[in-house]
Amino acid sequence: MDIDVELLARICEVSGAPGFENDIRDLVLSEIKDHIDDFEIDNMGNLIALKKGDSSKKVMVAAHMDEIGFIVKHIDDDGFVRFLCLGGFDPKTHTAQRVIVKGKEDVIGVMGSKPIHVMTAEERAKVAKSDDYFIDLGRSKDEVEKIVSVGDPITRERKLVEIGENVNCKSLDNRVSVYILIEALKRMKSVAYDTYATFTVQEEVGIRGANAATMKIQPDFGICLDTTIAYDVPGAKPEEVVTKLGHGTAIKIMDSRTICDTRMVAYLRELANDNGIKWQSEILPAGGTDTSALQRMTAGGSIAGAISIPTRHIHQVVEMVNKNDIAESIKLLNLALENLKLKNWEL
Repeated sequence: MDIDVELLARICEVSGAPGFENDIRDLVLSEIKDHIDDFEIDNMGNLIALKKGDSSKKVMVAAHMDEIGFIVKHIDDDGFVRFLCLGGFDPKTHTAQRVIVKGKEDVIGVMGSKPIHVMTAEERAKVAKSDDYFIDLGRSKDEVEKIVSVGDPITRERKLVEIGENVNCKSLDNRVSVYILIEALKRMKSVAYDTYATFTVQEEVGIRGANAATMKIQPDFGICLDTTIAYDVPGAKPEEVVTKLGHGTAIKIMDSRTICDTRMVAYLRELANDNGIKWQSEILPAGGTDTSALQRMTAGGSIAGAISIPTRHIHQVVEMVNKNDIAESIKLLNLALENLKLKNWEL
């Protein structure tokens, strides 16, 4: 299966910090509108697309649209911007990065901090904190305030490139899953049950969009699409690896917020094995996903699991995903949605 790298690049590069997902949502809708039966945008901004099947049961597939980002909290007398993080950052990854401030117009800025040349020995030894950084827009306070206001979102600036059999970009978490769900909708001939393909908001700040959408949809089955850790790099102990790039799509067993339904885990494994899909198991010791909302924010719970995409250097601007793992994930998702009626779901 070929990967549409140009589309994936557009999906990754567009801005969409938590709570400010308008641009990525517009792009998604333009790609799927001819391949769905209906859609709505709820009050939180989740895009819920319906693919009709047997209406006796509901299936919800969730892929979050938001990316980790920042928000303007202060503009100082010299025009430098102070910010708060939206999502989980390792502060040392701020160093030497470009960002986009989404004001009245897009403004490129750079992350700055105290130069190492003037640091004391004690300061050099300190672990970096986000508060140590500021954003330099190269403008005076008056010039900045004509364009930028407190509360404006900020996202990271980085183009997608291909490296070997991999793609490398900012925001592959979780735009690669957005891409996978878009491609699945385009390729899908039929679904077993009414399927709600939900592009959720505000996952990076606490699974907020998926909680609201799941309460609305009340699914019987839930499948989450999200990235997972591929710690298959120098220095990793075997028990720390979680997943490996190029070893196939990952079938989640658990993460810090969810123990997946054993029936869904078995179903996904059987489909993969029967259809020659390369896969690996995933147990993620820290970090949660929309799977938790799919499983628990519905009356009586749903039969929920997740298809995860192995990702190196996660929550950095150089996230890396293998193109074959993407293709295998699309295949498994399509098969899962087409064949739900064939499984005995009794406990």
